[in-house]
Amino acid sequence: MNNPSNIPTLAITPGEPAGIGPDLLIQLAQKNWPGTLVAIADPDLLQQRARLLNLPLTLHEFAQQKTEHTPGQLFIVPEKLAHPAVCGQLSADNAPYVLRTLTTATEGCLNGDFSALVTGPVHKGIINQAGIAFSGHTEFLAQLCQVEHVVMLLASNKLRVALVTTHLPLREVYQAITYEKITQMVPILADGLTQYFQIKNPHILIAGLNPHAGEGGHLGDEEINIITPAITTLTVQGYQVSGPYSADTMFNRENLRIADVFLCMYHDQGLPVIKYASFGHTANITLGLPFLRTSVDHGTALPLAGTGKASADSFMYALKQGMLMAPQDRSTP
Repeated sequence: MNNPSNIPTLAITPGEPAGIGPDLLIQLAQKNWPGTLVAIADPDLLQQRARLLNLPLTLHEFAQQKTEHTPGQLFIVPEKLAHPAVCGQLSADNAPYVLRTLTTATEGCLNGDFSALVTGPVHKGIINQAGIAFSGHTEFLAQLCQVEHVVMLLASNKLRVALVTTHLPLREVYQAITYEKITQMVPILADGLTQYFQIKNPHILIAGLNPHAGEGGHLGDEEINIITPAITTLTVQGYQVSGPYSADTMFNRENLRIADVFLCMYHDQGLPVIKYASFGHTANITLGLPFLRTSVDHGTALPLAGTGKASADSFMYALKQGMLMAPQDRSTP
């Protein structure tokens, strides 16, 4: 058994209360884990969902205990819903609750109560419908931590994909891709791969923005004016980067062999590839925060909430990665 003073303490936010996040957390609570699991959630929600799933669940209020997880139990930092959640039925009234869980978890990570944060799926649409500007976990956590630049990395045992832009409408992507952004993000990505994956001087393959990487300027000039100059600067600085690659051929067998990570220009340029290759076994990792954050690679799956039919594979993978990569003692990182 691990020394209790050295085991990681993971804060877990189940996400949208009407979705499958609470179900998956309860399912995973039935297993053995070499660390302390702390739910940031409404205790009544978790107990109600445990009864629906016919799974045992005992909750203990968290007061900085450090003990290996006991199956069927969870520590909890209570956050109350505005209204009881109904499986599969979104409520804008509960959107502030979702953000409070993230804020409480972030504060706990920053003050050293938690070693890392694992997040369940949220529903961006209902949060925006509540009148709250929200584009995703990555951006919200960066704002909470007052960090200007973060990197969204999806990682599986087969592949790693990072993004220059995240949750933007496609018509806004080209304006958001700048020389400065690429040269700021690559050092964060390289440092994250070294810190969390023990890869020294990682090989980063960088995609172009346009079809055929611009076809020499005939299909767009972002590669000539922005991406290639950024790659040149980063190479001079000592980073092992190459590109820009045409996105339709970048993920070929040879590149998969040599790359430690693929840096793509926008969300749907890279994520369909890794989700095809490893869906359910991929963790979303935010690099550049003052703490480790991992997350599931799927959405809220509202029709499956409360049925017990939702797969916990991705949540399990995110939790495992959190356990593996989290510093064991936040007081001595």
